[in-house]
Amino acid sequence: MKILKFGGTSVGSAARIKGLLDIVDPNERQIVVLSAVSGTTNALVEIGQAFLNGDKQLAKQLIITHKDKYEELIKELFATEEGLKKGKELIDHHFHVIESLANNDIFTPTEEKIILAQGELMSTALWHFHLEEIGVASVLLPALEFMKIDEDNEPIIDHIKQRLSPFLNDNTDNKLFITQGFICRNSFGEIDNLRRGGSDYTASLIGAALGADEVQIWTDIDGMHNNDPRIVTNTSPIAHLSFDEAAELAYFGAKILHPQSVFPAQRYNVPVRLLNTMDPGAHGTLISKAGSEKGIIRAIAAKDGITAIHIHSSRMLLAYGFLRKVFEIFERYKTPIDMITTSEVAVSLSIDDTSNLLEIIKEVEVFGKVGVDEGQTIVCVVGDFGANTHGYAARVLDAVKHLPIRMISYGGSDYNVSILLDTKHKVEALRSLHNRLF
Repeated sequence: MKILKFGGTSVGSAARIKGLLDIVDPNERQIVVLSAVSGTTNALVEIGQAFLNGDKQLAKQLIITHKDKYEELIKELFATEEGLKKGKELIDHHFHVIESLANNDIFTPTEEKIILAQGELMSTALWHFHLEEIGVASVLLPALEFMKIDEDNEPIIDHIKQRLSPFLNDNTDNKLFITQGFICRNSFGEIDNLRRGGSDYTASLIGAALGADEVQIWTDIDGMHNNDPRIVTNTSPIAHLSFDEAAELAYFGAKILHPQSVFPAQRYNVPVRLLNTMDPGAHGTLISKAGSEKGIIRAIAAKDGITAIHIHSSRMLLAYGFLRKVFEIFERYKTPIDMITTSEVAVSLSIDDTSNLLEIIKEVEVFGKVGVDEGQTIVCVVGDFGANTHGYAARVLDAVKHLPIRMISYGGSDYNVSILLDTKHKVEALRSLHNRLF
């Protein structure tokens, strides 16, 4: 069995929804994971924010505006009165769910997640109804019945397998299954989600739970490129990556793949292929255990929105337990650390979640003088940087020697060299590294 995931742009119009059958083979057993129609999640976030601010009138206007777009979509998608009727009833139901939240006296994150879930619930049902209208058999699998996260927001793969397998076993005569990406239930049974970009994660989790032959991520670019094609010219797709290389690139800014989606596939050794909906014949990028040839630099990625925290304290000299105490502060506030460098009297680290920055600084100041640099970017060069290779790190640093670098991370992984610099230097860094390395 294969798992195919299609993002919002791949279902961004009636024509593209119909065009999924140019890629999906109804005669091959597979599960298709769909994101919400392009633009829907952003619109639902805006509606939720209006509710959160207590502006029910604005929320109502936004709901009407967005529902009108779906009214036009179903007119283009369905060719029969019966199909149009089912489509109309569907969107009426889901927008009624959203509108009904205006009756709540208090709007909480739980209600916000209910709103966000409506996008994927509509896109999957609309495609299922379209296939039904044209005589193509399919089964709609409700993700909220099998996709679950625990109290630490970690997916429970055993639960996914336990709940999903009966759905498939009860439909052995069917080959095409459709389910929602992104959405799930939490440990309290409430509607929740896998965060933005989570449809990739859904596909990978399903692939891992079922031991799928392959997970395919269909998007609007022909695989993972060796640099950001929006900034750098003459980039090229990478034919083959290892799981470790792909994980580094995804985490440090490669937008084509959700960072978490690599790990379930890696753990259960399920190959992942990145493909282009607009050019189905393109080779794309295969991510697997074997990976590509050794001894080469693979790609460059950049991650914006980074904040650097510098802690200087003469009291930390030779003091065991210092780093543990610092890390415990970030752990308490559930704030992951991206990079870290240390010396005898100082430690510098970077984070991308600043929601608890003030509280963290207040606690860290107990250890010494604290400095904060916002508006930073991590530029990550991924390749074979193992102990037996030589010269690559020097080439990386030589390419950016004319730029002011705030931090360098090398040796923590065999697969990357990362540098931190001010975001205003990002474009120059990406282009200079590309010219020097490729």
